[in-house]
Amino acid sequence: MTTTNTAEQINTLINGVNVDQLMNVIGEIEADQDYAKFQFRATNQWIDGSLSRSRIKEFHAGNAEDSTRDKAFSLDADEPLIAAGQDSAPNSMEYVLHALATCLTGTLVYHAAVNGIVINSVESSYTGDMDVRGLFGMSDDVRKGFNKVTVEMRVKSKASVEELTALALFSPVYDIISKSLPVELKLTTY
Repeated sequence: MTTTNTAEQINTLINGVNVDQLMNVIGEIEADQDYAKFQFRATNQWIDGSLSRSRIKEFHAGNAEDSTRDKAFSLDADEPLIAAGQDSAPNSMEYVLHALATCLTGTLVYHAAVNGIVINSVESSYTGDMDVRGLFGMSDDVRKGFNKVTVEMRVKSKASVEELTALALFSPVYDIISKSLPVELKLTTY
């Protein structure tokens, strides 16, 4: 645990997480449940072939539009050569694994910090098994997406496996992937 003292504020850092800032947010949510309603956004534009580009900047959090980001993040997605892509960027399924990886890790580290648990390191690997016959419309009996995702996390900490696992499973992306959710799709032409 590191404590940083300045004339303006005291920050308790555990696992690199500003626990005081996090506890302030939790206090705001306890006082006003609407403070907990976040909305993240992305826009996307097709470039060519299997290449498209997403832009991520604006989001709503803490009862207000965020104004802290000066510039947008730009993320490209492509397909590997075997799938007729140019292999210039990860594909969408690889981004799903990346989202799961970063969310499980971040959730574990944050929850551990709030509980005073020191994490020395986290390493993990992810595999997503997929039968592309569903994607290609070749079989109605085959799911279009992953039929199984396997995660192996290795955590260096004095906390128990059970306690660390319980903390990691607060992950929103884990929840999305492990439990299907409704997605509303509206397509228009212009």
